[in-house]
Amino acid sequence: MLAQSWVGGFFIQLSENIFAKVPFVTQIYSAAKQIGQAIDPKTENAAFKECVLIKHPRHGEYALAFVTGHCFLEEQGELVIVYVPTNHMYVGDIYMLSKEDVIHTNLTVGEGLEVVVSMGMAMPKSLASKTSV
Repeated sequence: MLAQSWVGGFFIQLSENIFAKVPFVTQIYSAAKQIGQAIDPKTENAAFKECVLIKHPRHGEYALAFVTGHCFLEEQGELVIVYVPTNHMYVGDIYMLSKEDVIHTNLTVGEGLEVVVSMGMAMPKSLASKTSV
């Protein structure tokens, strides 16, 4: 087990060193690695805190969204910042919504990512809303 871990770690480090020396590939690899680390639901500093639904784009339609944070807007109060993937996971829109406009679900971030990557085919047959977090 230790040998597999050491060998795997060695090859990862070797490939990262090679990518770091190839012009243009360095920027692409670095950006892809940062995006991968940011959306990985298992990391402590994951960009996506929760998978939610929002009413979008029209009345009666909902979109899957990922909570990325909160902010305060004068005269409006606290807003929930959500990321709504559009074409691919790394292309999307950012919305700042009031807490009332966010529907908290029982989907984990990992499950939400699976739904997006599978083009909706991994969506559970039933979702449950939960109280605000």
